[in-house]
Amino acid sequence: MSGLYLDDLTPGDAWHGTPFEIEEADVVRFAREYDAQPMHIDTEAAAVGRFGGLIASGWHVAALVMRDFIANNPFGDTPLLGIGIDELRWLRPVRPGDILTARREIVAVQRSSSKPVGTVTLRTTVTNQHGETVLSMNTLMQFPARPA
Repeated sequence: MSGLYLDDLTPGDAWHGTPFEIEEADVVRFAREYDAQPMHIDTEAAAVGRFGGLIASGWHVAALVMRDFIANNPFGDTPLLGIGIDELRWLRPVRPGDILTARREIVAVQRSSSKPVGTVTLRTTVTNQHGETVLSMNTLMQFPARPA
């Protein structure tokens, strides 16, 4: 697959990732290593906690969304450089058995006035199998412009 350039992208371009299921064993394994709070690792404590059951760490969900982005390779062979994430929001609990789908939309494309690159702002919205938004974020990426 060939790569895309900044010049090939238009605000409003959008696509969906591949749906993925949240597995309980993965929720616990990730949380034990990176976010060891009772609502992520202890089913009994989680059952009586404010979420009424085990939930995935938001960082785990964000990592899975990143994996989906890379696996779907929407820009082909283009070398990308992430610059930052703004407005990362965990809006609803994600539970084992949930099936999540990420929708990505290009919201801004800006070419540098002095270099053969630019920036792309990508809005990611993740929904569960009920159509409820569970995560949203804006990602800023550096993107190469087409060579002269």
